[in-house]
Amino acid sequence: MIDSLSHEVVNLKVKDSSSIARAHFSLGEIYRKRIPLADSAYFHYHKAEKIYRKLSEEFNIAKALYGIAVIQCNEKDFIGSEVTAIEAITLLESLDETNGVKKYKAYIYNTLGIVFDELEQYGESTKYYNLALKFKKELRGNFSASINYTLNNLADSYTRSGQYELAIENYKLILENKQLIKEQPGFYALVLGNYGHTLYLSKHLKEIPNLYLKALKISDSIDYKGYNSIIISQHLAEYYNDINYKDSAKFYAYRAKNISKKYHNDDLLKSLLLLSEIEEGDIAAKHLKDYVKLSDSLQKNERRIRNKFARIRFETQQIEQENVRIAKERMWLLIISAVLVISSFLLYLVITQRNRNKELQFIQKQQETNEEIYNLMLSQNESIEEARTQEKKRISEELHDGVLGRLFGTRLSLDSLNMSNSAEAIKTREQYINELKTIEQDIRKVSHELNTDFVSGSGFIDIIKTFLETQTLAYKLKYILELDDAINWDEASNKNKIHIYRIIQESLHNIYKHANATQVNISFKLKNNVICLTMRDNGSGYDVNKAKTGIGLKNMRSRINDINGSINIDSEIDVGTTVIIEAPIT
Repeated sequence: MIDSLSHEVVNLKVKDSSSIARAHFSLGEIYRKRIPLADSAYFHYHKAEKIYRKLSEEFNIAKALYGIAVIQCNEKDFIGSEVTAIEAITLLESLDETNGVKKYKAYIYNTLGIVFDELEQYGESTKYYNLALKFKKELRGNFSASINYTLNNLADSYTRSGQYELAIENYKLILENKQLIKEQPGFYALVLGNYGHTLYLSKHLKEIPNLYLKALKISDSIDYKGYNSIIISQHLAEYYNDINYKDSAKFYAYRAKNISKKYHNDDLLKSLLLLSEIEEGDIAAKHLKDYVKLSDSLQKNERRIRNKFARIRFETQQIEQENVRIAKERMWLLIISAVLVISSFLLYLVITQRNRNKELQFIQKQQETNEEIYNLMLSQNESIEEARTQEKKRISEELHDGVLGRLFGTRLSLDSLNMSNSAEAIKTREQYINELKTIEQDIRKVSHELNTDFVSGSGFIDIIKTFLETQTLAYKLKYILELDDAINWDEASNKNKIHIYRIIQESLHNIYKHANATQVNISFKLKNNVICLTMRDNGSGYDVNKAKTGIGLKNMRSRINDINGSINIDSEIDVGTTVIIEAPIT
């Protein structure tokens, strides 16, 4: 059954998380209750808890934590068990008090009672046992057996703390149920033995050892030679040793030892110590040596278990004794925090305003510098264009006044020679004359085109072309530039041109520095009086959502915001990056 259920857990689909969690929880319950395997039970409870946390199911988280707390308690990781149980209780406190919530509160408080009892903090132990009883008595349904178990635990804690009268009172409360011996004979024998032991410790020896013997007889009659028989036999051995009945003491001590070999290492440890006190000489020494050896082994095993459970991720419960001090500290902490927050906020305002003023001054200076740089660039370009125009005009005049004049004279000469009557001469002359006419027309066309002023409106684009040719050569990039003739750059302000130029400059720099691209496509389009600049590279791309915003990108956004434009960056890994800028033409 276990193997098939484990196989089912592995093969469940991930989407059915709730079913997976329930399966893990069921396995944890089986490995804890039916097949005591602490490691397997802890593993499945822990798996269930993790899934329930993802589903935010607080009640089920608390159930899984309860299972873990019980395992930790059984394996003597008492501090870990306390931490886990407290977290489970905290989760249940946030829920409505349904019958299920009350039931698990009772179970968890009972576990905390056991934990503190083992830690010999009997005041805490009895407090949690009483809380467990309170909730169990409020439950709907028949929980009388569960109530009796907690009453027995409470009585045991009273006994160990020396409060014998309170212990006896609770044992009697359990034994008042006349049906208990029929319904739960093993538990009845356990309570009867514990009751007799409390009487023995409190020096009420009238019913001793009869109560012990009665309890042992009931336990033996149901073939219940387990925990109850071990404890009762140890109590009888202690009693007979105290009254110096050595043979009877040895009989029951060895009986407890032999049974505990099969079941409980802790009880075997106690039996060995008891025999070392009852026996004498070498035999006593041997039992004491076995006791020390087993004790060391158990301590190592407990450390191993605690280390294995050290993965538990929950924080330790605040110590109740510090609650008053924490409340006072919290008040002062709140006051100091409020003062610090207000002071920090005021300081932040001052620093922010100062930085903002500096930023505005920097932007203003940067704007002035950009204007100056652009004007210098325009002036330089105008000088170049002026020299180019003058050179073209000189060539035009040279062609018109020189070459064309000579060609015209030649044509007239050839025309005057056309008087020859020879058909061949006439045909030849006509061919030359027609050729000269063609040359004349071509030269006139070239002269006219060279003399035409096409510089108007082309200064900014020439700057862009020059920049692209220079930078792509330096960056070892190929580029394609697409222009829209519908854009009248003369209408665009110098401010807009400067920012567009700088954005192209920054984008090329980023492509060179980060993209590992080999080509960039740049296009200008005019849509609804808005200049659309698109720059697309074939680089490595990046995740736009995860990438940090650098200074360069911040400057680009600042520039586009300054001219009331917009910027959009789209990138795909191993495909490339596209930057789209939209800016009004004016």
